[in-house]
Amino acid sequence: MLARRIPRNPGPDAVSKKAFVKSYGCQMNAYDAARMADVLAEQGFSATDHVEEADVVVLNTCHIREKAAEKVYSELGRLRVLKDARQLEGRDTRIVVAGCVAQAEGAEILHRAPVVDVVVGPQSYHRLPDLLARSHAKRVVDTEFPVEDKFDHLPARRTAGVSAFLTVQEGCDKFCAFCVVPYTRGAEVSRSIAAVVAEAERLAAGGVREIGLVGQNVNAYHGLASDGGTATLSDLIRAVARVPGIARIRYTTSHPNDMGDDLIAAHAEIPALMPYLHLPVQSGSDRILAAMNRKHTGDAYRRIIDRVRKVRPDIALSSDFIVGFPGETDAEFADTMRLVSDVGFESAYSFKYSPRPGTPAAERADAVPEDVMTARLHALQALLDAQRHAFQRAAVGQVVEVLVEKVGRRPGQVAGKTPHLLAVQFDAPTSCIGRIVPVRVVEAGTNSLFGEAIEAAAAA
Repeated sequence: MLARRIPRNPGPDAVSKKAFVKSYGCQMNAYDAARMADVLAEQGFSATDHVEEADVVVLNTCHIREKAAEKVYSELGRLRVLKDARQLEGRDTRIVVAGCVAQAEGAEILHRAPVVDVVVGPQSYHRLPDLLARSHAKRVVDTEFPVEDKFDHLPARRTAGVSAFLTVQEGCDKFCAFCVVPYTRGAEVSRSIAAVVAEAERLAAGGVREIGLVGQNVNAYHGLASDGGTATLSDLIRAVARVPGIARIRYTTSHPNDMGDDLIAAHAEIPALMPYLHLPVQSGSDRILAAMNRKHTGDAYRRIIDRVRKVRPDIALSSDFIVGFPGETDAEFADTMRLVSDVGFESAYSFKYSPRPGTPAAERADAVPEDVMTARLHALQALLDAQRHAFQRAAVGQVVEVLVEKVGRRPGQVAGKTPHLLAVQFDAPTSCIGRIVPVRVVEAGTNSLFGEAIEAAAAA
């Protein structure tokens, strides 16, 4: 869950309006939150980190899990109290629910939460100023999939910082049995290489050194190439790597069935493409994978990892896992544990199965008992945590290239990420922010590495 800062200094015509944007869920939502912040900044809204000051509050929601959606309704209950208090002081507050919960539940949100003024789906938030204006007369729902491309109507990026997400693909055609994305984000669509490169150039001009190319199924990217043909994700990565100032590129989230030979080769051939791959597998059981409609097997996943490691032996791997999918047996869960042991992951996201209304899996009657799911999740997370800690400990004594992103937790510290996406903190001046500094790792903490800069003069 992220609180998104709206860029400050909105311009000479700005008034004292303030807005607060909170984002839940994936990197795509983080990107969308930043773009909604850009839209509001263009309308004269300045940033606030305090929701009680906000004239507009946007909750950018995630619908992947039931608890994520319920968090939104809990938050709306607190916002109702806040809105009433501000109204007694003569101050208007507009409450916006955006994102995938908005897309999935639409008018139901207005019914359950009278405090909400605007409900807007992830394909329509470029129309947020108009929706806010209309909401003064009547509460508004906009969850259509518009004919126009929202990216053509968004203002220039105002995002500041060293790293940034850049959406290149939206939607998914895979229809996994547990997933609502095809229903909330729609069919797969990809932006053109020219549009992505233009946004990357603007980000680089603003000081961004690392770009994360994001999509619901990003390695299914099939955007328009400069010659009028269809480009793949590897073509796009090569184009972005040529943007002056961009030193690092990552991509997420991917599907195993779209890991083509050209994308695997890109990990060996493009220096800016970091040795890190997030490739969700979900389960190690072939029967469960078939029930999930994943269309790959556990061994097929292993073979993909072998091919990637052949061209990039130092690759760090991340994945997603669901435990307790309907009908999962102890033996099938053991298949997942075996796959984790076979592959080895630097990090992972693991969850208990959560039925989402409208998905095929939600109709199944063979639910796994809650206590069984809990026990399996704890066992899986213990194994994944052991692998993560082992990966971190292996970095001790090594010299790693750290892209410095921000000040550290303690005075005199800065913090950044290694190529393997490990967080590192070390003593250095803030002038290092935005630079790549060689750091010798001296200690592995629970969630961060600690190191010593080799020499400030060597910073790139």
